[in-house]
Amino acid sequence: MTTLTQLPDDYVQNPHAVHDMLRAEGPVREVRMPRGLKVWLVTRYDEAKIALTAPEISKNVVEGGHLMAVHSSDPEQVRRFEPTFSANMLNLDPPDHTRLRKLVTKAFTARRVELLRPRVQEIAAELISKLNDGDEVDLLDVFAFPLPITVICELLGIPIDNRDDFREWSNQLLSFGTPEQVKAAAGSMAAFLFQHVTAIAEAEPNDTFFSALVHADESGDRLNTEELISMAFLLLVAGHETTVNLIGNAVLSLLQNPDQLQVLKDRPELIPASTEEFLRLEGPVNVATFRYTKEALDLGGVTVPAGEILMVSLVAANRDPERYENPDQLDVTRSAQGHVAFGHGIHFCVGAPLARLEFDVAMTQLLARFPNLTLAAEPETLVWRDSTLIRGLHTLPVRLA
Repeated sequence: MTTLTQLPDDYVQNPHAVHDMLRAEGPVREVRMPRGLKVWLVTRYDEAKIALTAPEISKNVVEGGHLMAVHSSDPEQVRRFEPTFSANMLNLDPPDHTRLRKLVTKAFTARRVELLRPRVQEIAAELISKLNDGDEVDLLDVFAFPLPITVICELLGIPIDNRDDFREWSNQLLSFGTPEQVKAAAGSMAAFLFQHVTAIAEAEPNDTFFSALVHADESGDRLNTEELISMAFLLLVAGHETTVNLIGNAVLSLLQNPDQLQVLKDRPELIPASTEEFLRLEGPVNVATFRYTKEALDLGGVTVPAGEILMVSLVAANRDPERYENPDQLDVTRSAQGHVAFGHGIHFCVGAPLARLEFDVAMTQLLARFPNLTLAAEPETLVWRDSTLIRGLHTLPVRLA
């Protein structure tokens, strides 16, 4: 019989210490999250990969979403999954997942992503041109956020004027807002995306990404309106959140490890490969999205019963000392292949190539223009976002030089 562990209220500010403790006790532990939800938390690498692919596990929020209330100490505060946003491949199992993934992949090819490189370089250069030596800025506000949100809005054909609205809605949906705040944000985003999807569907097909997705056809099968709205939501939120926090977390890690920053300044050709180490060390997603056990599942000798919420900490798995030597150390020359920052198996992030491309461009241009940037705040004063899903800072104050 396992003992229920209560995670500390400040868990999101330093999850690594908590993960180290849990990992030492076993591959998966029954815990109560800071907001009162009882889950089984996986912290070891091998078991994380199993949990991300096991057939005993389901991601279907329509069938399993009720477990959030069942396992919560305060069911009234439980977040309800927004039905409008649930019909995407992240929240489904095969064969529904297989069908949607095939249609999205048809529009989101590696070739189409690589063709974006010149435009991503142009956007990054434009943002950097507005910055000056000696400026003290929030790097998230002036660079890490506007770069990927501009890219994803252009991909989806969404006017860039709406980007601040999307940031606010996204923050409410991914952080611990009140149920009322979450409902309002979801309603606003759903209404906007419905209008947008309808307009694209009624227009003549063209070679833009979202038009290709709206009109994608696989043996006569196409995404319906509800699926398109849900897919647009997934691509919009995941398409900027991942890169914003990847850039922010990486810059912070470099500023705290000046020897590693010097390596990249001396050898900028290492930046593309170093992306994997930044993803491993402080990836943009802490706990993977909703999963539950349809049947009992053995993880490293621990049995997780059926009907339980299973949370996989990607951040913890990537710091498992059984998988990576000196896992808490940044080493930009490390071969960090095999990390699970983008997930594993059939739900591996479809946008990973875009995130990698954006990070490569962002870091290359940032370090070339401001090679001596420094942190403009004491590290202990930095605040991490109040979210177990997202691993990212509220602000990243830097001095440009």
